[in-house]
Amino acid sequence: MANKRHKPEEIVQKLRQVDVLVGQGVQRVDAIREVRITEQTYYRWRKQYGGMGTDQLKELKRLQKENERLRKAVSDLTLDKLILKEAARGNF
Repeated sequence: MANKRHKPEEIVQKLRQVDVLVGQGVQRVDAIREVRITEQTYYRWRKQYGGMGTDQLKELKRLQKENERLRKAVSDLTLDKLILKEAARGNF
């Protein structure tokens, strides 16, 4: 299988496809193969995205963006603080 990054929407869709196939009586392993992912990937995705709806997925993406923005702000402020400390000591 090719190394492809799936979007969260695609992941949720594939998890639902597996659930539908299992509900139709197909064994889970065969259903996973039918949606063209590995078992390990399926269980990792299910752990992370299992039971998640579209609204929850959008909220997760929004929170991840906000978290990234806040981390960047903290790192910038930390760098500024270190630069000011060095300047105050006269070590420039």
